[in-house]
Amino acid sequence: MRVAIMQPYFFPYIGYFQLISAVDIFIVYDNIKYTKRGWINRNRILQNGRDVMLTLPLKSDSDTLDICKREVAADFNRVKFLNQLSGAYRGAPYFTETLQLVEQIVSFKDENLFRFLHNSIVKTCAYLGISTEIIISSEIDIDHSLKSQEKVLALCDYVGAKTYINAIGGIELYSKYMFRLRGVDLKFIQSKPFEYQQFGSVFVPWLSIIDVLMFNSTDIIKECLNVKYDLIEVS
Repeated sequence: MRVAIMQPYFFPYIGYFQLISAVDIFIVYDNIKYTKRGWINRNRILQNGRDVMLTLPLKSDSDTLDICKREVAADFNRVKFLNQLSGAYRGAPYFTETLQLVEQIVSFKDENLFRFLHNSIVKTCAYLGISTEIIISSEIDIDHSLKSQEKVLALCDYVGAKTYINAIGGIELYSKYMFRLRGVDLKFIQSKPFEYQQFGSVFVPWLSIIDVLMFNSTDIIKECLNVKYDLIEVS
């Protein structure tokens, strides 16, 4: 049983979906602190040949709240959001079908930030044919006061993980020894470069999955999900 655990992000880059595709169970954190100026409610798209920020506006509130306690701003202008994407990507080879997907996602009326992001991840996975089981962290019966590695280990124990896969950026956060004591192999996923045509401009890498969807067929993306990464073990 391969397991990954991650907080939700707003139309994350392809590496996020590679991680989901690489495991049997993906646990998405809802009861974890919202990170200001992170990627939870923003990402990058291509506009006029350069990367620009795409932001999901939030209702003003304390940054100490968990993701599940934050809300999308009541004045989030979905039409303006879609118009921004249309202006940036009209003429892209997969513009029509990608915009339809994004429109379905942003039309979701629940103002809760976590449920909004969870819905977007589930719908994008379905579109890409990713069949991984997605579980919400707070629905798992563990001690949720645990932090960091101990919480990850408790979640792994509960779902019967044999292998835990984490994004490569977390390589300094976890101890292979502690995972081995619990009977869990620890691995890290590292995405390989995935370059494609972006209107003939100089390629801008690691943009939102929206950019990938605009310029690539689902068959090409599925191939990237399955082979364009390495699984790394630490000594």
